[in-house]
Amino acid sequence: MRIFVLSGQSNMAGRGGVHHRHWDGVVPPECAPTPSVLRLTAALDWAEAREPLHADIDTAKTCGVGPGMAFARSVLPRLDPPGSGVGLVPCAVGGTAIREWARGERLYDQMVRRARAAADCGEIEAVLWYQGESDADSDAAAAAYGANMERLIANVREDLGMPHLPFIQVALASGNKRNIEKVRKAQLGINLPNVVTVDAIGLSLNEDHLHLTTESQVKLGEMLAQAYGLLIYDPHDIRLLTALCCKAATSWVFNASIQKLFEHLPRRLEGTSQS
Repeated sequence: MRIFVLSGQSNMAGRGGVHHRHWDGVVPPECAPTPSVLRLTAALDWAEAREPLHADIDTAKTCGVGPGMAFARSVLPRLDPPGSGVGLVPCAVGGTAIREWARGERLYDQMVRRARAAADCGEIEAVLWYQGESDADSDAAAAAYGANMERLIANVREDLGMPHLPFIQVALASGNKRNIEKVRKAQLGINLPNVVTVDAIGLSLNEDHLHLTTESQVKLGEMLAQAYGLLIYDPHDIRLLTALCCKAATSWVFNASIQKLFEHLPRRLEGTSQS
């Protein structure tokens, strides 16, 4: 089983379809359950993954649709050998700042403990991280975000004994206008091996102007899957390169040429899809 850790705050936990603290129960086909996708429950048991994925993890808030199921279903056809399953490890908690994910803090320790438990049943492929809105509320936290994120990545890799563990992070689509660009700049500026940044800017938001809509969460999940494809990309596979060039022409924008992106380890993937 291929294992992916889902972590961060509310937009990773999922608020798609949540209105006035009530989830509308709408599950798009891209997020429908399938026997090939499992989730690690709060009790560390494996169960068929169903929305809301974080219902027993982010318990203080109402959870809805997040990017995890759309990601998993999009990744399934890419796995080798065919028929491999996906195991999702929900860890995200809404309203949390990155300082609460520092080594030794409860959320960090819980994430590492859950990842280790999941690894008994498969290989951890990547950490998917979407967080930073809470840090945009503070000048000091925004200024320190880049260093804190790099420290988080280093600590997780060390504690899991996986020095090259891929991280796929999401650059903010929303947050306090005073500091959102400071946090985004820090996210987009991270330059570490096996780290890809997917930019959520342009994805539509709920009426709270903070959380992604269900449709946007589906798009984000698919963007994350594409980013994962980049991380496992074989530079000699010209067929994939051609497919990605076509994809870039329709719904992706890269800061550099496609060829330059693939000559070096990818750092940034920017989505400009509108809902």
